[in-house]
Amino acid sequence: MVDFSLLLWAAIPPLLLLGYYYCRVPFAPPLVKLLMFFIIGVISGILALSLEWIFETVANSFVGWHQIKRCLPTSRCASTLPGIALRQLVEVGLIEEGCKLIAVVVPTCYLQRRYRLLQSTIFLFTIAVALGFTAEENWIYLFHDTASIFDRIIGTPVHAMFSAPWGYALGIYISSHTRLNRDRNFIFRAWLNSVICHALVNILSSAWRYSLPLHFLSYGFFPFLLWMFWRLEQLLRKVQGKSAITLIWDRTPQRRYWQRSLVLFALVLGGNAIFGLFLLVRILSPLSPSKLFDSDILWFIFSRFLLNLFFGVLAWGIYRYLRHSARRRYF
Repeated sequence: MVDFSLLLWAAIPPLLLLGYYYCRVPFAPPLVKLLMFFIIGVISGILALSLEWIFETVANSFVGWHQIKRCLPTSRCASTLPGIALRQLVEVGLIEEGCKLIAVVVPTCYLQRRYRLLQSTIFLFTIAVALGFTAEENWIYLFHDTASIFDRIIGTPVHAMFSAPWGYALGIYISSHTRLNRDRNFIFRAWLNSVICHALVNILSSAWRYSLPLHFLSYGFFPFLLWMFWRLEQLLRKVQGKSAITLIWDRTPQRRYWQRSLVLFALVLGGNAIFGLFLLVRILSPLSPSKLFDSDILWFIFSRFLLNLFFGVLAWGIYRYLRHSARRRYF
């Protein structure tokens, strides 16, 4: 029997995020159409899961895929990270991003015959499909109890961040009056970028399981997610005809290297501040509410929260400094 509460936890966070982007985009398509793409995204998630299962079955019968996933036969690694990287690139990234792309292209081509679609509309369709895919994935994780509700809420925007590059490229191509081959090639390059980012995020998220020095890769997980969220926001501005937010503006190589270093430093600080708060919640979640008021635990919560807040504020200060410097340069 389906647990209705789990179904709500799986669907409501992606729907709320879809509503947030719907309210942000002027001249957005009707909400009914976005919900239709959301449902198509759920179906694409089911299709991707089925194709992954078929791929695993067929590949294992020919090349021993389960052994390859554990470790590449030609390597002498002590961990399974190379096998997981191969699986993420060849199987998960290709299938999932391919299913989402098809889920956007097919209904969009049908609607295009009847309506003149804006670039922002196609970008919103992409977000809707990605969030529908997320809802299906949430349900799988929650039903099998392989992730907590908090973990899935934190991961709600991730599939939208994966698909943003090819959604942007698809919007340029479909909304253009003159469709050029370079725009079509741009779609493939953007989709390939999404596949690589998808695989890399999954690899970084699993790196904490391994011994040193591979364990340190996990500290790149949240900074990379933060950068992808920044990229999503930049692309959303572009499809609305707004100028992108400039952080690196100086023409001299030395100054540009300095500004790039500051951006990277802010991503590391901000991403790992979020990571620290995420770990704090995971540590405290098994405790009963009464134990949270013990003096030792309260001091632990207070100290960890202040430490991560300090890093987050420092990252925000670097971001505001770069934005202010760019504004002062252009105005």
